[in-house]
Amino acid sequence: MVDVAMPEIVTGSFAPIKWLLWPPSSLRIVDWNINRGLQLQGVIDFLGAANADILILQEADLNARRTHRLNIAEEIARKLEMNYVFGREFEELVQGSKSSPAYHGQATLSKWPISNPRLIRFSRQSHFWQPHWFLPRIEPFQERLGGRIALVTEIDVAGSKLVTYNLHLESRESDDLRLSQIEEVLSDAACRGSQCPVIIAGDFNLDASKDAAARAFLTAGFQDAIGAPRTPTTPSRRLFEPGRQIDWAFIRGPIRAGSGQVHSPVKASDHYPISFALTA
Repeated sequence: MVDVAMPEIVTGSFAPIKWLLWPPSSLRIVDWNINRGLQLQGVIDFLGAANADILILQEADLNARRTHRLNIAEEIARKLEMNYVFGREFEELVQGSKSSPAYHGQATLSKWPISNPRLIRFSRQSHFWQPHWFLPRIEPFQERLGGRIALVTEIDVAGSKLVTYNLHLESRESDDLRLSQIEEVLSDAACRGSQCPVIIAGDFNLDASKDAAARAFLTAGFQDAIGAPRTPTTPSRRLFEPGRQIDWAFIRGPIRAGSGQVHSPVKASDHYPISFALTA
């Protein structure tokens, strides 16, 4: 059970200590909106087979009725022997109770130590999710308390620091609002030195290869880590509603990305995982 006064950030350590004197030649990164962990075994099966060093996950449940009251991030971290940080995005009012609230948010997992986790709770938010007196407390309305976040972590890879920004941008508003949330992240990342490796990844709910979003990342010195143009990261919903390319990963600093892939055959979520290899 989760205490009512749960902190905004929850951590756990399940990775064995590594005694490497220098960083490995490459790191494998997976970014994925896991749809609350509703198909948890399928999520774990894919992530275990991927053997990634760092996982950047969105829509992870904690103590929600729909996912059997589990801490989804901790379940994955324990099974895969990784460290994890969970950032609380929303309290899910329909999924818990006053004595045992349920939460929903982002999780970053790593085979390496994670330090200095924090949240950027975006200054501009949609009011779509807020509870209203005229709406019943039932699942279709998804009434929530909280707001969209970026989960920021520092990962120590054998003495070298890698900074990750785990994003979940608003789904119920315009691209203008989503762009403002991107700009908050880019402004924060600008405070890091140019020689600090940075990953910005997550569910953007927009096509970041177009228009103002693409210009913002380019101006800030970031490069697309996947390099799979016009490849949907969500399945099609109807005959005339194709999948969307809304899950992205960008990198900056003295690092290169390769082997980018959208894992379209994976059906354990309503988003496909994306992955890439990171080299110095």
